This record gives sequence, C-alpha cells and structure tokens, in this order.
Amino acid sequence: MTETHPGARHQSTLSSRLNWLRAGVLGANDGIISVAGLVVGVAGATPERTAILVAGVASLVAGALSMAGGEYVSVSTQRDTEQATLRYEQYELETMPEAEERELAEIYEDKGLSPGLAADVARELTRHDALEAHAQAEHGIDPDQLTSPWWAAAASLVAFTVGGLLPLAAIILPPVQWRVWACAIAVGAGLVLTGVVSARLGNAPVRRAVARNVGVGALTMLVTYVVGVLFGISTS
Repeated sequence: MTETHPGARHQSTLSSRLNWLRAGVLGANDGIISVAGLVVGVAGATPERTAILVAGVASLVAGALSMAGGEYVSVSTQRDTEQATLRYEQYELETMPEAEERELAEIYEDKGLSPGLAADVARELTRHDALEAHAQAEHGIDPDQLTSPWWAAAASLVAFTVGGLLPLAAIILPPVQWRVWACAIAVGAGLVLTGVVSARLGNAPVRRAVARNVGVGALTMLVTYVVGVLFGISTS
C-alpha cells in the first residue's frame, strides 16, 4: 500500500484526535454526574463518611468498568464491520478492477465533477492506492486509521474515573454540614468546564451547552438527594 499524501494524513490524524478528545470530555462528564448523583443520594440518607465513601468508590469502579466494557464492545463491532468491508472491497478490486474504477468515477460525478475529470480523478486515485480511494469514497473508511477497541476502552475508563473523582473528593473531604453544598459547587464547576469544552469541540453554542449540562447535573443531584433523605427518614 502506498503512502498517503501528508496533508490528507495530517487532516485524518487531527480529526481522530478531536474525536478522542470529545469522547474523553463526554466520559468525564458521565463520571461527574453518575458519581455525584449516587454520593449525594447516600449523603441524604446517612451522615456516615464510610458509607458515602464505599458507595462512591463502588459507583466509580462500576461506572468506569461499564463505560470501558461498553466502549470496547462498540468499537470492536465497528472495527469488525470496517475490516469486513475492506476485505470485500479488496476482493472486488482484484476481480473487477474496471467496474470498480467506473464506480469511483461515478461517485465523483455525483459530487459535481465533469465526467472526464471524474474519470481522471478515479484513475489517478486508483493508481495511487485503490483500496484507500474506494474505502474512503464509498464507505468513509480510512484503512490506516481504524480505531483500536483497547485504546477506546482505556480512554473511557480513564475519563470516567477522572470525572468521578471530583464529586467523590468534594463530598468526602469537607465537614458534614458542608458536604452536599461542596459537592454541588464542585460538580457545577466541573460541568461548566466540560460543557464549554464539548461546545467548543462541536462548534455549538456555549451557553446552551453549559446550561444543559449543569441543569442535568443539578436535577440528578436534587432527585437523588430527596430520595436519600426519604429513605433515611423511613429507616430511622
């Protein structure tokens, strides 16, 4: 397989890094909200630091492993599908190269090129790297940039853990009377940060993303705290 043009490779690598960063931010966001909801709920039911800590650590570990496992399965399935597509595309290129070149030319015609120019482009791309040209044009796949399920799982685990440590530390370290408020403030600050970053990465309105993020987190903590208080009253 011939080497890809440096500019195209740089663009693909940059896009891949942005996708990883976006996934990391979302994973941290999930960690913040999930762990915060649980520890605030437990804090509403009992003032015992040990109970809150055990519940928070259990939530952190379970959530991180669940995120990692789900990401591994999802990316593995996607990778298997992409590899099967590449194998079939390679088979077609080996058994019917003329028909595949015509198909590639038709794709570029549909994108607005004249028939003659589309044929020239298809011929040049096929000569340079036929599999890459067809995989990208027909399926949006870069054969040299398939995502590793292990890296995806590790990134999700780390991101969720980092996010989940924020509410856990914020509710364990302060005195009893300040725990819930300290956790709420820390979680709010964390969700503002992840909301800003995710909005910037996705070119979305920052205020709307932050408001949505903080609103979901606040609602989660409010509901779980009320449930915890009611549960604590009923068992006292």
